[in-house]
Amino acid sequence: MNALVTGAAGFIGSHLSSALLDRGAEVTGVDCFTDYYPRALKEANLAVNQHRQGFRFVEARIQDADLPRLLSGVTHVFHLAAQAGVRKSWGRDFRVYSDNNVDASQQLLEACVGLPLQKFVYASSSSIYGDNVSIPMRETAVPQPVSPYGVTKLAAEQLCYLYHVNHGVPTASLRYFTVYGPRQRPDMGFHRFISAAIAGDPITLYGDGEQTRDFTFVHDIVAATLAAGDRGVPGRAYNIGGGSRVSINQVLEIIGRLSGRPLDVRREPAQKGDMRDTFADTSLARTDLGFAPTVSLEEGIAAEYRWLSTAPALR
Repeated sequence: MNALVTGAAGFIGSHLSSALLDRGAEVTGVDCFTDYYPRALKEANLAVNQHRQGFRFVEARIQDADLPRLLSGVTHVFHLAAQAGVRKSWGRDFRVYSDNNVDASQQLLEACVGLPLQKFVYASSSSIYGDNVSIPMRETAVPQPVSPYGVTKLAAEQLCYLYHVNHGVPTASLRYFTVYGPRQRPDMGFHRFISAAIAGDPITLYGDGEQTRDFTFVHDIVAATLAAGDRGVPGRAYNIGGGSRVSINQVLEIIGRLSGRPLDVRREPAQKGDMRDTFADTSLARTDLGFAPTVSLEEGIAAEYRWLSTAPALR
């Protein structure tokens, strides 16, 4: 395998790159270090792979990169690069999301037309569903995202589909459900909650805490992504969830037990664009990809807690 991984300095991209290298793949990582969170954290992610045999790194925006050169000899594309975050995707910042999530994806897909790729795997999101779908969420549901971020992820997923139908690009999309674990972005809930618990600081919770998520540990996400590169059916989208649909209040209980001290939770109004509930029906991924999550929520939170406990600079 000769893989191109976009977003290779990110949370999931760095883990995926490591797993590909472990399999003996040649990996070209691409990242532009968007300013959504500090560059130093992404450089720490990148350092895990940067000096490994078989890995090379290119710092570039997809829109500015020499894509024919990057794609020369590539057998698999894993497209994880994106502007992240639901809450920042409103207003004037939407242009950043449309540039990095939609335009960049279209240019990468266009550059793949006519190439002998074995698979193009796109990292989509549960945010594409919105709140007006039945639980558990199935891939056949009509997506109605409730955030601008979700709109851009859905648009890129649709681009993947149309490039498959019209040009034969072997795309498969994975709808990731709330990924967590070591190297998680600092703006994400688990990272914020655990960091505050370790430091004894107040925890800001948006909403009543009874909103639920299907939390998925990053190693399970990587396993599903590798399986999609091997066995994903071109043109299909797959839900990838951890089977741990619990409320945020339950998550805080687990973190409180790990910290051994009462948590100081400060409640704020719910934020625009935050979905109320998510829960993945992963039957299709199980059938096509052989996917089944292996890490329980308590095990995964404990792993992230250990990571943040031993790396104070990352908090």
